[in-house]
Amino acid sequence: MRLVILEDYDQASEWAAKYICNRIIQFKPSQGRYFTLGLPTGSTPLGCYRKLIEYHKNGDLSFKYVKTFNMDEYVGLPRNHPESYHSYMWNNFFKHIDIDPNNAHILDGNAPDLQAECDAFEKKIEEAGGIDLFVGGDDSYNRCT
Repeated sequence: MRLVILEDYDQASEWAAKYICNRIIQFKPSQGRYFTLGLPTGSTPLGCYRKLIEYHKNGDLSFKYVKTFNMDEYVGLPRNHPESYHSYMWNNFFKHIDIDPNNAHILDGNAPDLQAECDAFEKKIEEAGGIDLFVGGDDSYNRCT
């Protein structure tokens, strides 16, 4: 793990977004060769997501050949509830970029068998070839890392 200390949240968000952008571009994703990205929710990554959206809108970054896997979801909260992580990701990130909705993976917190849901999620990650880059966040320090 690499620790980068920056002056403020905006600098940290931009650094993280540039790092993600560069990793995706260097990977050269294409049809049949997807970059797999693990993503967090919460307030920490919002600035990072805004910068990634900006890069996409400027034509600097495409998510066409990117698969994402979110690390969490609330159990028992409907996916269309404004506080669900499904709603959070779609409203704050996915609907603003060119990702195929079939490539944006979020756990189903209402699955009848949560263990089976987690096992199937892990299998999807394995089928994708694992996670190429996992973005973590820490709300206690309010930084996108």
